[in-house]
Amino acid sequence: MESSVTSTAADPKAEPDWQHLTAKFLRPDPLKSSWQMINSLLPYAGMWVLMYWSLDYSYWLTLALSIPAGGLLVRIFIIFHDCTHGAFFQSKRANGLVGYVTGVLTLTPFDQWRREHAMHHATSGDLDRRHVGGEIWTMTVKEYLAAPKRTRFAYRVYRNPIVMFLIGPIYIFAISHRFGQGSARGRENWNVRYTNLGIAGLIALMVWLIGWVAFLKIYLPIFIISGAGGVWLFYVQHQFEEVYWERHEQWRYFPAAMHGSSFYRLPRVLQWFTGNIGYHHIHHLSPRIPNYMLQRCHEANPDLCDGVPAIDLRTSLKSAGYRLWDEKSRKMIGFGALRHYRRAENAG
Repeated sequence: MESSVTSTAADPKAEPDWQHLTAKFLRPDPLKSSWQMINSLLPYAGMWVLMYWSLDYSYWLTLALSIPAGGLLVRIFIIFHDCTHGAFFQSKRANGLVGYVTGVLTLTPFDQWRREHAMHHATSGDLDRRHVGGEIWTMTVKEYLAAPKRTRFAYRVYRNPIVMFLIGPIYIFAISHRFGQGSARGRENWNVRYTNLGIAGLIALMVWLIGWVAFLKIYLPIFIISGAGGVWLFYVQHQFEEVYWERHEQWRYFPAAMHGSSFYRLPRVLQWFTGNIGYHHIHHLSPRIPNYMLQRCHEANPDLCDGVPAIDLRTSLKSAGYRLWDEKSRKMIGFGALRHYRRAENAG
């Protein structure tokens, strides 16, 4: 697999005509998109009703119900995500409207996130452009060993699973998304304000209907589960052992998409909740493909997807231990492997 990535990156002429192969999957189906909204938003509202009802019986039942509710919120985020790519509907206005509504539900401003996510797609796998597009902070072994102690300490804290998958999502969705970024344009800043107003209005409505205590008991576990799940999906699909990283001069779009994004094989029920985003290589190759067409595109192009890194639930857990990119072995490694590098450095 590694040799095929290297050769493709070095010789862009060797890349297949992927634009032609994926073209027929680009057109959104308005009926499928509308049905996906129905089978995501209505069950999510239904789960709120069930969770509110369950409060009179057992909070353990409420917490159990928060798991599928959190999964539905992840699915709603995938709809939002498709709208930011202009992939959910053919109409730009429809994508914007649905994107705003689902952005309120997922605490994410549409215009700002659309720009940042487009930057992620344009730079994913580029070692010299790691600090744009909301990327996960990733250091090379050389950078880490040369960094001052305070930077290494901060990096270890950042990479701690509790920070990465619990504290991090809370900060991103509850705090960071409430403010416009320094590089944001006027339209984006206004969209942040409108999203905040929408969120405040929705919270006020729910508190008026069921009260603060019930609202927090229901919403907080949903928020934590969906946030952790969403960040885990983003993390594991770009932080596996043989992920593609190249310096800017050697970076190429096709191998970055197909080998810098994993094929996450999930059980069918989890594939449904996550909106087929496990076919992340196809999504990065052609972001305008609607989520409900990703599997079809993958299955219709076996030669195109040959050698794409595949992981499943069990093997994906290993990704939590990968911390640094080793430019020599071209693999992600854990902190434990640094002993070898320190010994080599001392010997030298």
